[in-house]
Amino acid sequence: MKYKVHWIIDGILDVEANSKEDAERQIQENLEEFVKNSDELMNKFIAKSIQGTAYLEGKDEKKDDKEPEN
Repeated sequence: MKYKVHWIIDGILDVEANSKEDAERQIQENLEEFVKNSDELMNKFIAKSIQGTAYLEGKDEKKDDKEPEN
C-alpha cells in the first residue's frame, strides 16, 4: 500500500532583530532559500510550506515549554 505522510519540523532560533516582524522575516527568508536550494527537500520530501512566529524570551516561553505535571 502507498501511504501519504504529513511531516512537520519544529525548531527555535535566537535572532537579533528590531521587531517581531523583522525577526520572522529574517528566518523566513533564510529557510526559504535553504529549502529552495535543497533538491532533496524540494523533490523527495516535497516541502510545501514554512511557518513560524517570533516572541520575546520570558514568561511566554516558560509557559510554552513547561511540561505537564503528573
